[in-house]
Amino acid sequence: MAAGAAAAAGRAWDPTVSLRLGHPALVLLERCRGAGPFRAILAHLLRLGLAFETFPMSRLLHFATAVSSPRLTREADLLFRHFTPRPNLYIYNVMLSAAAAAGDSSTYSPRRAAALYRSMLAASVHPDERTFLALLRSVERLSTGRQVHAHVVTSGFHSRAYLRNSLIKMYLDAGDVETAELMFRSTPVQDTVSFNIMLSGYVNEGCTSKALQFFREAASRGVAVDRYTAVALLTCCGRLKNTLLGWSVHGVVVRRIDRGDWGLILMNALLDMYAKCGEMDAAMRVFGEADEKDGISWNTVVAGFVNAGKLDLACKCFFEAPSRDLVSWNALLAGFARYKDLSAVIKLFDDMLASRVNPDKVTAVTLISAAASNGSLNHGRSIHGWVVKGFGLKDAFLASALVDMYCKCGNVKGGYSVFEKALDRDVTLWTAMISGLAFNGHGTEALDLYWKMQAEVVTPNGVTLLAVLSACSHAGLLDEGCRIFDAMKQRYSIEPGIEHFGCMVDLLARSGRLTDALALARRMPMRPSRSIWGSILNASLACQNTEVAEIASKELLHLDPAEEGGYVLLSNLYAAGGHWNHSDKVRQNMERKGVRKSAGASNFGS
Repeated sequence: MAAGAAAAAGRAWDPTVSLRLGHPALVLLERCRGAGPFRAILAHLLRLGLAFETFPMSRLLHFATAVSSPRLTREADLLFRHFTPRPNLYIYNVMLSAAAAAGDSSTYSPRRAAALYRSMLAASVHPDERTFLALLRSVERLSTGRQVHAHVVTSGFHSRAYLRNSLIKMYLDAGDVETAELMFRSTPVQDTVSFNIMLSGYVNEGCTSKALQFFREAASRGVAVDRYTAVALLTCCGRLKNTLLGWSVHGVVVRRIDRGDWGLILMNALLDMYAKCGEMDAAMRVFGEADEKDGISWNTVVAGFVNAGKLDLACKCFFEAPSRDLVSWNALLAGFARYKDLSAVIKLFDDMLASRVNPDKVTAVTLISAAASNGSLNHGRSIHGWVVKGFGLKDAFLASALVDMYCKCGNVKGGYSVFEKALDRDVTLWTAMISGLAFNGHGTEALDLYWKMQAEVVTPNGVTLLAVLSACSHAGLLDEGCRIFDAMKQRYSIEPGIEHFGCMVDLLARSGRLTDALALARRMPMRPSRSIWGSILNASLACQNTEVAEIASKELLHLDPAEEGGYVLLSNLYAAGGHWNHSDKVRQNMERKGVRKSAGASNFGS
C-alpha cells in the first residue's frame, strides 16, 4: 500500500491510468459541504498519496478557497506551499482569486497576490485573462495597478473587453479618472457595461456634473439604459438634491425598463433619491408601490423623515418596520440629537440596549454630540464612561468627539485629559483639541499645541489651520497668524478659503492694521462676506478711522441693500464727523429705496 502510494506520488497525473475520474474520494469532495468532512477527505487523499497530484490538489484548493463556508484559507495556503510541487495555471489562478477575495487578512493580502504572481512567472507558467482579473481585484495602490496594466499589454490581453472594463474600474477606484477616461475613449466598442462602469465611477468620485454630462453624450449615441445606469443617475440626483432632474430620471426608468426588471436595488435607489431631495410624499408613493421591501427600504424612509424634521412620522415608520437594525436605531437617534432633545436620545438609547442591539461607534458619536449640543456635562461624563468601557481609548475619532464635547461644555481640562490619554492621535484629534482651546479663549495654549503637533510630524489640514488662525485672532497674535497664513499655500499646498481670509482680516483689523486688512479683503480670490466687512467696520469705528469705516459701510450696503443697519450706521458715522449733508443724503437714499428703520422698543414696565 505504502509502495503504491509512493509510486503514485512520483508519477505525473494521468486520470486514464492512475485514477478514474469517478474515484470515491473525489466524488465525496465534490459533494462535501463542511470543514470537518473536508479534512477527513484530505487525510484520506494524503494517505493514498493522491493529494500530491495536480488534479486532486486543484479540487482540494478550489473547495478550500471557493466552496467552503467559512473559507479554509489557512489550510489552502499550507497545501499550496508544502504539497503542491508542480502548480499549474489553474491552481495559481485559484490561489490568486483567494488572495483577492480575502483582502488584507493575516494569511492573504495584496502582497501575497503579488508574490504568487512572481512565483508563477518564475515557474514559466504563463498568465491568462483570469490571472489578471484576480490581480486587479487585489490592487490597493495605483502604482501596482499600473504595473498590472503593463503586464496585460505585454501579454497581449489588452483587447479583451472584460479585462479592459476591469482596468477602467481599477483606475476609477484608485481616483485616476483621467486615465480611465483615456482608456474608455480608446475602447473600440463602448458597450453598456463600460458605459455603466464610467458612470458609476464618476458618481463614486463625486463628479456629479461630469456624470450627468457623460450620460447625455452616451444617450445621444443610443447607448441603452438599464437598471445599473438608472441607479447611478438617481444617486447623482439625490446628491444634487435636484427633484426636477430626479423626476426626469424616474420617467426614463418607467419608459425604458420593464417594471418586472426593476429589482429591489433600483427601487431603493428611487426611494433614496426622493428622500434626499426632501420629497417624502413621492418617496412614500414609491415605498407603497414596491412589491418587495428590505431593511434598506425601511431605513431610507426613517432617515428621510428624520432629515425632513418630521420625527413623529420617522418614529411611526421605525416602529412599523418588521425589524429594526443598528442603522435604523442610529438614524432615529441622530434625528433626536439634531433637534437637541437629549432626554429622547437617552430614552431611545436605553430602548436600543433593551432590544439587545449592540451600539457601534456611530451610536457613540451621536450620544456625545447630543450631550455637547445641550451643554450637559453630567450626561457627557456618563456617555464618556460607557464609551471607554465599550471601545477603549484607541479610537481617535471617538476621542475627537469627546474632546469636542468637553470643550463645548466649558470643561477644557476634561477635554485635554481625553486628548492626553488617546493612544492614536491623528489630525482630527489634534484639530479638535486646538479648536476647543481657541473656542474657550485659550489662544496662546492653542498655538503652543499647534507647534507641538508640528514637532510630532502630524500634517495639519484646512480645518486645523482655521482653528489656529482663529486662536491667533482672538489672542492678538499677529506675527504668528501671518506666518501660519503664509505657510498654508507655501508649505502645505492648501488654498485658503473664505473662512481663512476672514480670520486673517479680523486679526489685522483687531491689531489696528486697517489698511492691510482692507487690502487683503480687496485682493481675496472670492467675494468678501458680510462678516469680513463687519470686522473691518467694527475695528475702524474702535480706532475712529472714518475713511475705512465709510468704505466698509458702503461695501456692506452693496452686499445687502435692504438691510437698515448699514444705512443707519453710515448716516451716524457722517453725523459724528460733522458731515451733515452726507448724513442727510444717506437717510434720503434709505427712504427712496423703501428701507424703514425699526422703531425702538423696551420691555421695561411690561
